[in-house]
Amino acid sequence: MKEPQLEYYTHLLLTLNRGYNKGFGRAPHKPILLLAVLEQINKGNYTTNKIFVTPELVLSFKDLFNRLVDTGHKDTISLPFFHMRSEPFWRLVIKPGFELSVTSSKSIKSFKSLVESVAFAEIDRDLFFLASDPIDNALLRTILLDHYFPKTKDELQYSTAHTLENTIEKQILNESTTEYQTRLDSLKHSLQEDELAEELFIRGGVFKTTIPKTYDHTCCISGMKITNAQKSQMVDACHIIPFSISYNDTVPNGICLSPTLHRAFDRGLITIKDDYTVRVSPTVEDNDSVYSITQFDGQPILLPQTIKHYPSLESLVWHNKEVYVI
Repeated sequence: MKEPQLEYYTHLLLTLNRGYNKGFGRAPHKPILLLAVLEQINKGNYTTNKIFVTPELVLSFKDLFNRLVDTGHKDTISLPFFHMRSEPFWRLVIKPGFELSVTSSKSIKSFKSLVESVAFAEIDRDLFFLASDPIDNALLRTILLDHYFPKTKDELQYSTAHTLENTIEKQILNESTTEYQTRLDSLKHSLQEDELAEELFIRGGVFKTTIPKTYDHTCCISGMKITNAQKSQMVDACHIIPFSISYNDTVPNGICLSPTLHRAFDRGLITIKDDYTVRVSPTVEDNDSVYSITQFDGQPILLPQTIKHYPSLESLVWHNKEVYVI
């Protein structure tokens, strides 16, 4: 049963509908996107045939693009994600109540439009099952690389120590608030609107994975730590001062919380004082149970191993003043 499926999808992968530019040649975006999807499936980040636009997918797309594409094409993921719908194995599912905003040339308007209006892309179940098998996944990747990137495919053999994800993670871990905010201000002036939207989307995703690692995937208030075979993240990265206000993704502006305590923190029902102890709002009334949040009042939080990663006292003071409900 697998052999005819493999033959069928090999044919489709080798005959992708691709745009043409007189100066650059055939567009490389679709095969790059498929390589990124195969990579994410192989890592276990997609467990069904629903392909969501995630920071991990965008990072994978950009890293592969930078390694494999030697023309002047731009590494924009919104175009191939949208135009892949012309392939028989790829279907776009629009969010209920939304309409897909397209240009006069019937292309997606922007990355923002893609994220806002598209729920996910659905690929054929048979293709997903093939991609879920490590051997077939590797074979499909080889087919794409040999056909579309014969001159640059060897670039993937080199170290990935300087990938975009690693670069951003180092900035989030090591830069001061001022350095990081200056960097983002520079990006705002140097990038086009769509490029900036992708950049901030990616950085938000790296923040969400970096903070839990800094806290050993443990809620700093409740001590909750859950591991699972799927490596699903069960705790949240929480900005102390919201990113929309601070433009600050550095570790000292983040704490690791369980989903319930994250909501309570964002709503000002709990805060953390400058001595790193929890304060519960006097407006909170909850029942006497293992799930109550009042039990944490006055309790010290768990802190990262590295002092420079401790929550910023300046950020905590801001939260105490501007968010905490007295």
